[in-house]
Amino acid sequence: MKKDIEMPEVFGVYVAVICEESVEGEKIWNAYIVNDKRDPIENVFVSSKGYLVDLHGEESKSSVLRHFYKVLPAKSFQKIEAVIDDVLRLNNEYFVSFYHENQLFDKKFVFLPETIKAENLSAVPIIEKQGVWIK
Repeated sequence: MKKDIEMPEVFGVYVAVICEESVEGEKIWNAYIVNDKRDPIENVFVSSKGYLVDLHGEESKSSVLRHFYKVLPAKSFQKIEAVIDDVLRLNNEYFVSFYHENQLFDKKFVFLPETIKAENLSAVPIIEKQGVWIK
């Protein structure tokens, strides 16, 4: 049955983690979903979690958070959540599902441990800020 389900490849939607400044002037990381398509995407569901198993088999994980956005307009972005410093050492996974032109799309974006840091920043399209992002 699973082989009969067509899952097309995701293009034009990605997740970025941007280093920003809080109201208090502190450095904070925020995760965003970006729609770089020419059309809106609908019923956007994002599930996020952090996890890691170290060399000794010790498991670390964060809570699973779920976010829903009815519509994400073309060439736009939406803040998903703040990413606290404690989870930057973990794999940070964002599983994104959405509809585009009545077709369901799914993609998993995984930021590996210690990759969300200043030396990995690059220009993030649409948001027009520096961040770490995965297409």
